[in-house]
Amino acid sequence: MRSLRGAKVLVKPNLLTATPLACTSPEVTAAVCSWLLDQGAHVTVLDSPGFGRAESVARAIGLTELLRPLGLAVTGPGDAVPLQLDNGSRFGVSRRALECDFILSVPRVKAHSQMLLTLAVKNLFGLVVGMRKAVIHTREGQSPEGFADALAAFWAALPPVAALADGIVAMQRTGPSGGVPHPLGLLAASPSAVALDEALCAVLGLPLSRTPLGAALERRRAPGCAAAGSQIRYTDARPEDVAARDFVLPAELMHTSFRPGRLLKSCLRRFWLSLRP
Repeated sequence: MRSLRGAKVLVKPNLLTATPLACTSPEVTAAVCSWLLDQGAHVTVLDSPGFGRAESVARAIGLTELLRPLGLAVTGPGDAVPLQLDNGSRFGVSRRALECDFILSVPRVKAHSQMLLTLAVKNLFGLVVGMRKAVIHTREGQSPEGFADALAAFWAALPPVAALADGIVAMQRTGPSGGVPHPLGLLAASPSAVALDEALCAVLGLPLSRTPLGAALERRRAPGCAAAGSQIRYTDARPEDVAARDFVLPAELMHTSFRPGRLLKSCLRRFWLSLRP
């Protein structure tokens, strides 16, 4: 593995909203940051939540307190940089994300009402700045396949992405915020976010292509997935050793597009929460 000494590493937890189960466990995020600092990396912890400010969410779930002894604090995305994707889409992305050497995606394993699952690659959507996410939902979400293709193109345009998934207690039934806990009891890590997503799908008894984003990654033959000829080497447990076939996924998926009324409601809610300390 390439040395991390001196590398600029952006740690991207899921800080969706100030509900603990909707976010990556603060203990997991802090442990990841501590390890990276021990390797000599320069660490930035960043997210752009769907609602509210990253700093407020981090404080509400206890992450701020855990990062303080490490000399770290959660930051928002900062300036937005227009990023042209290879599928023709254009995302306004955090400059800090584009200027780092590596991204470490640290999602909580969750069911998702639009994408079936939200794992390491989907978690990267939080690098899009502020209300631009809602606009992208409206513009790119005319079909689940189109939205998934845009997310896969976004992953491909970013610096290298490794991943560590928090599956100690996952969220099932629905999501990304309103589901119920499911104790998977696992942490999973990989230098490839795509490979990690495929392995986690296998744990849940799914082919990668069962999820809209997984199918999009397979269509582009993303390095790290079996469809691209990649072979996953397991260093500890294999998916069948920790299988969770009783994990409940959404029975039906919601439309990925934010219709005008939903877009307006989303933007107003985000603006209101951004005013909170």
